Amino acid sequence: MAGKDLSREELDERVAILKRLRQLLDQQRTKFREYLTVLEKQETVITSDNIDAMVRHTEVEQNIVAEIHTIQKVIDPLEMLYRDAHPGVPDTEIPRLKTDLEHLKSDVLAQNEKNRELLKKHMVFLREKVTSIKNPYLKRNSIYASDSHTATRIDINQ
Repeated sequence: MAGKDLSREELDERVAILKRLRQLLDQQRTKFREYLTVLEKQETVITSDNIDAMVRHTEVEQNIVAEIHTIQKVIDPLEMLYRDAHPGVPDTEIPRLKTDLEHLKSDVLAQNEKNRELLKKHMVFLREKVTSIKNPYLKRNSIYASDSHTATRIDINQ
C-alpha cells in the first residue's frame, strides 16, 4: 500500500496545510459572528434613528466584509491545494467547520436583508416627511427679487 506509506515530510506538510486551513476557517467563522453582531446592533440603530451610529456601523460592516473576502481568497486555494496534494484523505473537522460557516453565512444574509428592508421603510418614511413639510415662503415674493421701481443710485452728497 504505497498510498498509506507517507514520508515524515509529506505527513508534516499535510498536517501544516490542515492546521492552516482550520485556522483560516476559524478566523472566517469569527468574522461572520462579528458581522452578525454588527448587523443585529445596526437593526436597533436603524429603528432609533441614530444617523451617526448608523454610519459607524456601516464602516465597521465594510471592514468586516473586506476581511471575510480576504480570508475566503486564501481558503479556497489552500483547500484545493490540500485536495490536490492528498486526494481521498478525509478530514472530519473541515466539513463541520464549513457547515458551520454556511449556517453563519445564511444568518448574516438574512439579517442583512432584514436591515435593508428596515432602511427602505425608514427612507420612505423620511421622504414622506420631507414632502409633507410646507414651505411658508413658497407663494411669497422675495423683497430681494422685487420688480418694484426703486432707486438704483443714492446721492450721498449733502
